[in-house]
Amino acid sequence: MTQNNNMPGRPRAGSRTLAPLARLIPALLLGLLAACGSRSDQADGSRSGASGFGAGTPVTVIARRLEPQSFIDRYTALGTAQANESIEVTVRSSSVVTRIGFREGQPVKAGQMLVELDTRQEAASLSLAEAQLKQAESQYRRSQALAATQVVSAADLDQLEANLAVARAQVRGARARLDTLSVKAPFAGVVGLRKVSLGDLVSPDTVITTLDDVSTIKLGFSVPETFMDTVHTGMPISAATTVYPDRQFSGEVTSIDSRVDPVTRSVAVIATLPNAGGALKPGMFMTVSLEKHRDKVLLIAEESLMPREGRQYVFVIENGKAAEREVLLGGRTPGFAEIRSGLDAGALVVTEGTQRLHEGTPVSVTPDG
Repeated sequence: MTQNNNMPGRPRAGSRTLAPLARLIPALLLGLLAACGSRSDQADGSRSGASGFGAGTPVTVIARRLEPQSFIDRYTALGTAQANESIEVTVRSSSVVTRIGFREGQPVKAGQMLVELDTRQEAASLSLAEAQLKQAESQYRRSQALAATQVVSAADLDQLEANLAVARAQVRGARARLDTLSVKAPFAGVVGLRKVSLGDLVSPDTVITTLDDVSTIKLGFSVPETFMDTVHTGMPISAATTVYPDRQFSGEVTSIDSRVDPVTRSVAVIATLPNAGGALKPGMFMTVSLEKHRDKVLLIAEESLMPREGRQYVFVIENGKAAEREVLLGGRTPGFAEIRSGLDAGALVVTEGTQRLHEGTPVSVTPDG
C-alpha cells in the first residue's frame, strides 16, 4: 500500500525545521537595532562631553611671571690659532744659494740674514757703478771751478751735472739688485722648515721657509648675530685647547668684522692671546669662552619653549586664556634662555602643560615656585 506524504493530518518535515528560525529572526533584528542605537547614543554623548570640556573646562597649567633679573651672558665658540704675523719667505732674483743663515724651528731677529745667493756678478756691477760715480763727481767739481773763469760753458756744466745724477742712480740700482740676493727676516719670529739647500738654483718667488711671529697669538672665531651686541673690542676672553687640558689662556677681543655673513648669520671676531712662552702654535684648534654680566634681562625657562620650523614659541596667559607668542632668543644659561623680543616684563608664561593648550584654551593657573 502506498503512503501519501501529503495527507492533511501530518506536517511536512521542511515546515518543522523553518518555523522556529522564522520566529527567531525578528527577535535578532530587534536586538541589533537596539544595540546600534545604544552605541550611537554613547558616541554622541562622548563627543558632546569632549566638546563641553574643550569649550568650558579650564586646563590646569603651571606658569611663571616674567621679571627682569641679572644674567651672565656666556657664549662658547670654536676657533683656530693664528700667528700675529706670518709669511712665506721667498727670493726675488734668480741665482744659486751660497749661504743659509738659520736653523729650522729656531727664533730669528728682525733683519737677520736667512739666505744669501751668489752675489759676485751684482757686486762687480756695483763696483763699476761706484767707479763711474767717482769719475763723474771729479769731472763735475773740476768743471765748476773752470766755469767761474768761463773756460767751461754753462751747457757743458749742465751736461756734467746730469751725468753725475745718472751715475748716482746707477749706484743705487746696483745696490738694490745686490740687496735682492740677500734674504732677511722682516720681523722677529720663528722660522719653519728649510725648503732649499746650498747650491740650489732658485728663481723669483721660490719659497725658502716660513716665518711666524708667535709672541702673540691671534684667535679667529665667529659669533651669531644675536650675540653681536654683547661683543666689543677689549672684551676679555678665555681659551682652552686639548693639547693643554689643565690650562686656560686669557686674552681680549681686538677686532670685529664690519659685516655679517649672509649664509651663517654670524660675524668674524679676532682675539689676541699673549704667548711669551711659545706654548701655542699657529693652526691649533681652541675653544673660546666669552662672558658678559648684564642687568634687567628677561629669562624664560627652557621647558616653556616650543620650537617649530626654526622658530620659538611660548604660551602666555591673558584674561584666563592661553595665547601663543613667537619669541626671539638671545643668550642661554643652564635651564634658561634670554628673551630678546616677543614678550614684555610681567607676562605670565606657561612652564608646564603647554602640550594641552591651543589658542584661546581656558586655563587654571598654578604658580611656578
